[in-house]
Formats: sequence, C-alpha cells, structure tokens
Amino acid sequence: MNRKLWTLFKTCFFISACTFGGGMVIISMLQKKFVEELHWIEQDEIMDMVAIAQSCPGVMAVNTSIIIGYHIAGMLGAILTMFGTILPPMIILSIISLFYVQFRNNLIIALILKGMQAGVAAVMIHVAATMMKNVLKDKKLLSLLMLIGASAAAIVLQIDIIFILIVCGIIGGTSVWISEKRGEKI
Repeated sequence: MNRKLWTLFKTCFFISACTFGGGMVIISMLQKKFVEELHWIEQDEIMDMVAIAQSCPGVMAVNTSIIIGYHIAGMLGAILTMFGTILPPMIILSIISLFYVQFRNNLIIALILKGMQAGVAAVMIHVAATMMKNVLKDKKLLSLLMLIGASAAAIVLQIDIIFILIVCGIIGGTSVWISEKRGEKI
C-alpha cells in the first residue's frame, strides 16, 4: 500500500509540475498514467471522474486528482493526490511572484508563453476528441444528441457551462432512472 500511495503522490506531483494549461491538459496526463500505464482505473471510470470533477466547484485538475486518489487508496490517497497536484503550482507561483517584474518585461519569456499556448490548445483538442470518442462509443442516440446540444449551447449560444452541465446531468440521470425502472441494461 505504501508503494501505491507514493506512486499516487509522485505521479500527481510530476504531472502537475510538468504540464501547463489548466485542468484539461492535466486530465489527459492523468488518464495516460492511471488508465493506460498503471491500469488502476478503466477508461469509462476516468471519464465519469472527470465529469464529476468538472461539475464540482474548484479547480478541475485538483478535483479529478482527489477523486482518483480516493478511488485508488481511500481518504489518504485523496489527500496525497491533492497535495501532489497543488504543491508544484504553489512552488512555481511563489518563485515567479518573487521575480514578477523581471518576468513581465522579458521578451523571451513572453515568446515562450505564446508558444506554449499553441501546445496547450493541441492537448485540449486531443482531450476533447478522446472524450467525444467515449461518448460516441456507446452508440446511444441520447448521448449523441446531448453532445451536439451541449456543444451548440456552449459554442454558438454561449450558454454558461455550469447550466449546460446541470441540464446534461439531469437528462442523463433521468435517462438512467427510467432505464433502471424498465429493467433495461444501462
């Protein structure tokens, strides 16, 4: 168990220290590590964890790591993954804040950050495509309609993402409830 706890902390710390761009970038790395490499979580489970983390208040990367840690090693796992995820940004931001004026006016740093934005956008597209494949894999009409509707609501109508998540959650929950009531396989 101690080895598993160390792996949880170390993995979250390393991923958090080496990724830039927010929650979706870190989610991709967590998925690669815990699903594809360690096989501690199934692909469907990680997608559910991301959905729960995204619908909770707070930073999505931290929320997801807490859920993963709890799933794998209980409360201690949740605490270790939380600290593993928040320590690198705290350390980095503390150092940057000491030299903020020098960073702000440095052309090379500004250019590096611009270049990193392109990489972050590519990773976010990859995460979105992976999540979309998992939704389409089920071959359920309701899932496809919710994907299209949620995308249109967010992109075209610019409806707040929280409202979209609540509506999709209610629709999905109602669908599962009706299916279970009918005795259908979910």
